[in-house]
Amino acid sequence: MSSPSSPTPHPASPRLPRRSALRATALATAGLAAAALLSGCSTAVALEPAPDATDPACADVIVRLPDTAADAERRETDAQATGAWGSPASVLLRCGVEPYGPTTLPCDNVNGVDWIRDDSEAPTYVFTTYGRTPAVQVVVDSNAVSGTSALVDLEAAVAAIPQTDACLNADDVLGTETTPTPTPTPTPGPQN
Repeated sequence: MSSPSSPTPHPASPRLPRRSALRATALATAGLAAAALLSGCSTAVALEPAPDATDPACADVIVRLPDTAADAERRETDAQATGAWGSPASVLLRCGVEPYGPTTLPCDNVNGVDWIRDDSEAPTYVFTTYGRTPAVQVVVDSNAVSGTSALVDLEAAVAAIPQTDACLNADDVLGTETTPTPTPTPTPGPQN
């Protein structure tokens, strides 16, 4: 008797697994490339935290930071009590820096917030609040954005720290007052 013949298996087509493997590799490569590209867009701006970054008043500032400053979009940072705007970052904020004492640097009042202006590295300007503890420092690349616009946009957040002192001008220090210069009046002439 003849034994029943067992069916001979047909080898699977070698092309099908190879195509699937190539397709899976291509999809994985595309996924990794997309992830790398997207993570490149969202990398956090590397900043150093200020010495007093853990002060609770800094948390009050940070939660009030705007989505835009000087028309630049806010970005993620990698340090506590910091903020950054623009790509590349053109406005940087750190809360908890050392407050200024008396200084000869100019002081600008922008919407009720006094800022000490350091222009020694122009066109990069460093503005530090005066009369608020902890102090807030804002670094602005004026080639990219307006420093005044950035300070105006950050005013509401910075004002969360109460003002305890104010900048003084020369009149305040010297005790002089600005008075208008008198203008001569004509002497009446003889009447006819």
